[in-house]
Amino acid sequence: MQIVTAREFRAHQKKYFDLAERETVFVARKNARPIVISVANDDVHTPNNVTLAAMKEAQSGKPLEELDVDKFRDFVDAL
Repeated sequence: MQIVTAREFRAHQKKYFDLAERETVFVARKNARPIVISVANDDVHTPNNVTLAAMKEAQSGKPLEELDVDKFRDFVDAL
């Protein structure tokens, strides 16, 4: 586990992306929770059908419709 400041991360992104291949990197930020950088696990980060459909819609260039709270909850539950 490595903890770096946002400034250090911006200055040396490649170094920390490469390090994230071997261990988790935390980027500390002022007045905010840290950002965690780690390699995606295929089992956890494999997109499902809902995510793939959303990605295709976004790539098509069509404007995305506003999502009301109930639709958003349904979306999250489907994940």
